[in-house]
Amino acid sequence: MDEIDRRILALLQQDATLSVAQLADRVGLSTTPCWKRVQKLEAGGVITGRVALVSPEAVGLGLSVFVAIEAGDHSQAWMERFAQAVAAMPEVMEAYRMAGEVDYMLRVAVTDMAAYDRFYKRLIAAVQPRNVTSRFAMERMKHSTALPLNSPAFRERGEGRE
Repeated sequence: MDEIDRRILALLQQDATLSVAQLADRVGLSTTPCWKRVQKLEAGGVITGRVALVSPEAVGLGLSVFVAIEAGDHSQAWMERFAQAVAAMPEVMEAYRMAGEVDYMLRVAVTDMAAYDRFYKRLIAAVQPRNVTSRFAMERMKHSTALPLNSPAFRERGEGRE
């Protein structure tokens, strides 16, 4: 991945509706080479999808909850059951297996406290965790879906060089 690929990715992370002609113009390529680069980034799994970003508040899902889970046990069967359960729960926006005291961390989007309580009851019935700790976000101070491809840390490590 070279500088032009990083610029293409940065632009698409800001606005995936850009036409190939607009994208090509902004990175200094003609349309065909630009389109081939985009196709290569998609085929290589660098671009994994293109979506519309929706305001949670505008659609009534303004309560964000961070849920820390300690596993009921650490067997393969429990981990698989947990993975299937969270995959089937549309409120779960992100799920991570963690290192340290907490085994899993979820980011959950719900309408209100009552909706979270219903989610919580479904979750504990499905996986019987040892412990669940919920933290409710009062204010979203920063949110981005764009990866920092031009950050100093990225460049210092030499990431993205061919």
